[in-house]
Amino acid sequence: MRRSVAIRYALSRWRALTRYLDDGSIEMDNSAAERALRTVALGRKNYLFAGSDAGGERAAAIYTLLGSAKLNGLDPELYLRHVLERIADHPITRIEELLPWNFSTVVPEHLS
Repeated sequence: MRRSVAIRYALSRWRALTRYLDDGSIEMDNSAAERALRTVALGRKNYLFAGSDAGGERAAAIYTLLGSAKLNGLDPELYLRHVLERIADHPITRIEELLPWNFSTVVPEHLS
C-alpha cells in the first residue's frame, strides 16, 4: 500500500520532478540551498546563548563579516586572522581597507 502511494505521488508530479532535464540551469535537487540555510538555522539556535544583547550583536557582526569574506572569494579563517593581526595598528580613518570587498582586490600573498 505504501509503495503504491509513493509511486502515485511521484507520477502525479512527474513533470516537475523531471523539469531539470529540459533546462540545464535547474538543479536536480535543492541540497545547495539547504546547505546555505543550515548556517542560518544553526546561528539562530546559537544566538539564544549569546549571553546578552551586546554579545548577540557582536556575534552577528562577526558572522556577517565572515559571510562577506566567503562571498568575496576569501577563506574566512585566513581573512579574519589577517585582519586581527593588523587591526590594532591600522588607522581608523582607513578601516574600510580591511573590509572583504576591498580586501579581496589586494589579497596578501600568504592568503591566496
